[in-house]
Amino acid sequence: MAMKLTRTMMIGLPAISVIAVAAWLFFPDFAKTHSRQTDPPVALSYAVFDADGDPIEREAVPSAPQTATAPVVAEPLGRLSISRQSFRRGGLGSKALMTFTIRNRNDYAVKDLQLLCTFRSRDGRYSTERLRTIPETVETKSRKTFPLTHIGFVNVKASKAKCALLTAERV
Repeated sequence: MAMKLTRTMMIGLPAISVIAVAAWLFFPDFAKTHSRQTDPPVALSYAVFDADGDPIEREAVPSAPQTATAPVVAEPLGRLSISRQSFRRGGLGSKALMTFTIRNRNDYAVKDLQLLCTFRSRDGRYSTERLRTIPETVETKSRKTFPLTHIGFVNVKASKAKCALLTAERV
């Protein structure tokens, strides 16, 4: 009896695992589409300002449903800008590490800088956007460099990056 069970296990388990792997490879989205309901997308708009403080129009981004709340208004950045930026990969090629310099020409210090970084491949097919808040303070009429800041994980084919300041809090 034990010999029969051992023989069945030696033949049966590899066959079951091969069938399971083949089903997973050929039907990866089957469980996702049949087990969850999808919510309708809701548009969330936000403001982006360039170096001169002029608003740049952006497309709406789908997000979670919102109830009746007041719209969030981005605080004008005044004379705050990114003067230098460079892109480098980390980890196994999927980490985006940005080195950038923030220049504050305002009469007040700013903190909690919010950046929106866009990463694109050479052919323009793959693009990724990452939003990152930097919990640092940039003093009045000064500049501060943030070396190799981890922005997020991006597509390994991304080769170009550009960051823009969205908001900052006045200290």
